[in-house]
Amino acid sequence: MKRTSRILLASLILICCIPIVSAYVLTNVNIDPSGALTPGQRVSVTYRVDFPLVSGKTFESANTLDMYTDLANAKWSIIKIETYEGVPPIETPLFNYGGPRAQVGGWVLSYPDRELSIRVTLDGIAPEVDKTQNKTILSVNELDSYGKPVSTVGYVKEAIVVNIADINNAITTADSDLQVFRTHIDEKYAMEVDTSVAEAKYNDAKAAIDNARSQPSSQYAVAQASLTNTQNLIADGEKELDMAWAEKAVADAQVPITNVDQVISYVKPNLSSTDSRLSPIISKREVAAGFISTANDEIFAGNYERAREKAQEAFLKGNESYNDALDLKKQVSEGFNPLGAIGKLFGSGTLIIIIGVIAVVLVVVGVIIYRKRTRWDELG
Repeated sequence: MKRTSRILLASLILICCIPIVSAYVLTNVNIDPSGALTPGQRVSVTYRVDFPLVSGKTFESANTLDMYTDLANAKWSIIKIETYEGVPPIETPLFNYGGPRAQVGGWVLSYPDRELSIRVTLDGIAPEVDKTQNKTILSVNELDSYGKPVSTVGYVKEAIVVNIADINNAITTADSDLQVFRTHIDEKYAMEVDTSVAEAKYNDAKAAIDNARSQPSSQYAVAQASLTNTQNLIADGEKELDMAWAEKAVADAQVPITNVDQVISYVKPNLSSTDSRLSPIISKREVAAGFISTANDEIFAGNYERAREKAQEAFLKGNESYNDALDLKKQVSEGFNPLGAIGKLFGSGTLIIIIGVIAVVLVVVGVIIYRKRTRWDELG
């Protein structure tokens, strides 16, 4: 029993150590046209499959060489090439196949004493597709007697078959997105936002769309890359525009703070050290400046909407501080009028009215006195 087990184990080891006989190599593969295809386009494929001698055989007789394509109306032409040492190659037509699959049995490809090759020509038409997708132009595999691949490694060549509607729709979408971007640029320009960077992105995106539109269907990959670039440029441009808008909001919010600083510089020397009227103004100014700082931090972090919110808070608080500063400046200016209360009267216009009334009274009195003197002169 033990001896039988050992014999079986040894047999299994020997079987596992037997090398796979078949080993094929694809050479001279040519696909015309190369690149993307459109439905109905004719495609021609030529290639050669070499079967070198391995362990005294060119191919395992029980196996099958399987060749497949997604091309419509496919036609296969196969020629066998035998090579003997010292003898010119012998070419023999094998089979002509019609359909997506062509198979050559191992009994045709198995030789013990010579090198073997087959030369294959495949003609077909790019298939109809409801959406742009990859299709198999050629796959080559070796199948065992059960119809399963001998190895996971085979030859596969794919090509993109383009649904023209897809690329046209993509261009239309890109045009629409670009127009929206144009509208955003114009809106921000009217708000005096710096749109120079966004304009450059817009021009580059427009050029990319034009490039995609000019490509033939065989250059689908180029067109698709241009459209992808278009979307990236628009996205970058919108981001730059958003940042410039936030920077403009911060710059606007800085204006009342700068104005407050100027008023404080004017007022402060004219106040005594015990005068506290400036303190709340400075406090509001510092709050506004804090909002500005936060807004700049948000810009740096890329949170542009949040930056604008903080800039708006800074503007409102800065304006409040500025208005308070102007009121204090007015109070200080009036407090230093050398005419005192009279100066206030001049300032309000009341003094002018009083002088007018006095002038009228003086005129009336003068007239009365003049008449009395005239009557005395007449009486003698």
